[in-house]
Amino acid sequence: MPGGGHNRGMALGEFDLIETFFRPPVRRAVLGGGDDCALLQPAAGMQLAVSTDMLVEGRHFLSTVAPEHLGHKALAVNLSDLAACGAEPMAFTLALCLPRAEAAFLAPLARGMLALAEQHGIELVGGDTTAGPLALSITVLGQVPAGQALLRSGASPGDELWVSGTLGDARLALEGFRGTVCLPGDAFTQVRRAMECPEPRVALGQALRGVASAAIDLSDGLLGDLRHVLARSGVGATLWLDALPRSAWLAAQPAAVQQQCLLGGGDDYELLFTAPAAASAAVQAAAARAGTPVTRIGAITPAAQGLQVLPQAGSDAPLDLSGWAGFDHFRSA
Repeated sequence: MPGGGHNRGMALGEFDLIETFFRPPVRRAVLGGGDDCALLQPAAGMQLAVSTDMLVEGRHFLSTVAPEHLGHKALAVNLSDLAACGAEPMAFTLALCLPRAEAAFLAPLARGMLALAEQHGIELVGGDTTAGPLALSITVLGQVPAGQALLRSGASPGDELWVSGTLGDARLALEGFRGTVCLPGDAFTQVRRAMECPEPRVALGQALRGVASAAIDLSDGLLGDLRHVLARSGVGATLWLDALPRSAWLAAQPAAVQQQCLLGGGDDYELLFTAPAAASAAVQAAAARAGTPVTRIGAITPAAQGLQVLPQAGSDAPLDLSGWAGFDHFRSA
């Protein structure tokens, strides 16, 4: 399967491919790629935020994905981690495993990746290449004012629960590929883009510093990722199913499909965050500054109440959550 959907062409050498596609000039780094280490200097009073994500063909993406979209997504999922921390992106490294080094694949891959990097002012400062099954591993580095990072551990009972954007389209696209749902052409194109080209909410993460009490990015499904926040914060939560924001394409699906995509879909890369009820206006103002819609979807409760999903606010008949878990690479299909 590795590389099966990608164009063939003249193979390049390891150092040729780096010089040709992955050696953009750096402006912020003290020293970029080409030496044994890159050198970065955070601004005074800032802390360094670091995260790594790997994408493996057949596990994180299909062989049919356009290389330009793959380059975009590989960086986007890492920028989403910085967004969840409220950090400003600085630089990234790329470890690239390729079955063949071909310009027809590498040129659009680099174009998609570096266009997103330019959009967020982040520089490629080094990495590694090797031959093998197709996989991309990126490490991002950002900076955040000391003591202002958004963490998973700050939620308190009485806080409101919010999410950015819409949920479930990436999972809906996957079900379209699997043939379990029927989507008209335009709808499939749109939800496929949500799966292959997520937009990291970097500006929103920074705008929420000092407003949100806790945050996480949604990569493994709403329920699974929310449970991480609840565990770290020592709290419970109540979600309102009817409040979860969804696209018109997902809203047109049967209720069971909507529920699966919204609660357990994964690959959304939206921000899930909490904030005190008194900060509701500040949350909306932060969202407006970032140009990103947000929706209140529930509330944080005492730990003893656990996690409940209600059909709507005020309902006394919670959904049965047995069997619902977040994505796990060694347990999930």
